[in-house]
Amino acid sequence: MPNTKRRRLVASAVAVTLGTTALAACGSSDDGDAQSGPVSLTYWTWTPGMDKVVDLWNKGPGKKDQITVTVKKQASGDTLVTKILTAHKAGKAPDLVQAEYQALPTLVSNDALADISGEVADAKGKFAEGVWQQTTLGTDAVYAVPQDIGPMMFYYREDLFKEYGLTVPTTWDEFAETARALKKKAPDKDLTTFSANDSGLFAGLAQQAGAKWWTTSGDKWKVGIDDAATQKVATFWGGLVKEGAIDNQPMYTPAWNKALNTGKQIAWVSAVWAPGTLTTAAPDTKGKWAMAPLPQWSASENVTGSWGGSSTAVTTDSRHKEAAAKFAAWLNTDGDALNALAKESGIYPASTSAQLSGAFTTPPDYFSNQADFYTTAAEIAETTAPSAWGPNVNVAYTSFKDAFGAAAKNKSDFTAALKTMQDDTVADMKKQGFEVAE
Repeated sequence: MPNTKRRRLVASAVAVTLGTTALAACGSSDDGDAQSGPVSLTYWTWTPGMDKVVDLWNKGPGKKDQITVTVKKQASGDTLVTKILTAHKAGKAPDLVQAEYQALPTLVSNDALADISGEVADAKGKFAEGVWQQTTLGTDAVYAVPQDIGPMMFYYREDLFKEYGLTVPTTWDEFAETARALKKKAPDKDLTTFSANDSGLFAGLAQQAGAKWWTTSGDKWKVGIDDAATQKVATFWGGLVKEGAIDNQPMYTPAWNKALNTGKQIAWVSAVWAPGTLTTAAPDTKGKWAMAPLPQWSASENVTGSWGGSSTAVTTDSRHKEAAAKFAAWLNTDGDALNALAKESGIYPASTSAQLSGAFTTPPDYFSNQADFYTTAAEIAETTAPSAWGPNVNVAYTSFKDAFGAAAKNKSDFTAALKTMQDDTVADMKKQGFEVAE
C-alpha cells in the first residue's frame, strides 16, 4: 500500500484508487481571493431546476457577498464520479459538486473533496445525526453538506388492505404473514416483489438491520457485506421468494408498473420519494395508497434505512473554499432555498426544519388522502440508521444485481448470492492494492 494511500486511510477511514478515463472537464475559476473581490464559482449538479434555485443566491446573498455561482448540468451516478476524479487529476475540478452519500468515500480518499468543518460547523444541528454522519465518514472532518435524503418507509393500497382484511405490518414477521395471508385470499395478487435491479433498496434494508458493509481496522479495510445483519435480510427475502409468498420480478418495468396500477401488487417497500414514482407507474390508483413506517426486526425497535440522497461538497481544487462552503450551507439550510429546491427539483430535504415547512405542509397530490404524510415522513427520517460506505460501492452494487438477479429469478439461495457479493467486493479491493482484514 503506497504511503499516501495509507495516510488517507488512517486520517479519513476511507481509501481508494479508482481508474478513470480521459474526459473533458471544466475547472474552477481563478479570479483572486474570495475576500478581496468578486468570486465566480462553478457547481456540477444533476438536480433538475437547480439553475432557478441558484438564481435566488445570485440575486440575494450571493450578490451581497459578491459570490456568483454558475450551474453546469451533469449526468449522475458513477459517470459524474469518474468525471470529477478525471478533472481533479488535472487540477481542474469545479468548485462545488453534488455527490451521492455512497460516493463520498471514493471522492475523499482521492483527495478530491475539501474538509469544510471549519466553515459549516454551525449547520450540524439542522440535520438528523444519522444523516450528518454520512458526510463526516466517521471522522471529525466534514466533507459535504447534506442536501436530500431518502428515508425508507412502507407503502400499501389502503383500499385493498381493507378489502382483504389485512393489517399494516409493524414487524418483518408480520410482513411475511401478511404476504402469506394475501396469497391465500387472492392467489393472483402479491404483497410486493423482491427486485434485484436497484441495489440501493437492498443496501437500505441491510442498513436498517444494523449492517456495516465497510469499516476499518487499523490501516486495513474490513468488508462486512456478508455479516449477520445482512444475512438475516437475505434469508428473509429469499425465503419469501422461494415459497412464492411474494413476486420475484424487477421494478421499473412495464410489467411492474401494470402490477401496481391494476392492484396485482398491493404494497411497495420504498422511500420518501415514492409518490413521484407512483404518479407515473400507477396513475389510476391515485388517492388509494397510504404510507407507514418500515416494518421493524423487533417490536421494540424504531429505525429506518436510506435509499437515495445526495450532498453538496467543495472540491480541493477550488481556490474559494470559504465562499463555496458558504453557498453549500445556504443551499441546504436556508428556508427560501429549500422551498425552491422542493418546488423546482422535487427533492425531500435533509434539513429537519424544512421537512415540516413550505412545500411540506400539505401532502403530495398523489397522497391527498393522507394529510399527515410529511409529518410522518419527518418522524421516520429522524430514525435513520448510520451508514458505512466504502471505496468500491459500484463493484458491490454490480455484483448484487448479477448474483441476486439470478437468485431471484431461479428462487435459489440468497445467502449464496450474498457471499458472492462479499467475495467480489473483497477481490476487487485486493486487486486495487488495498489491505483487507480477513
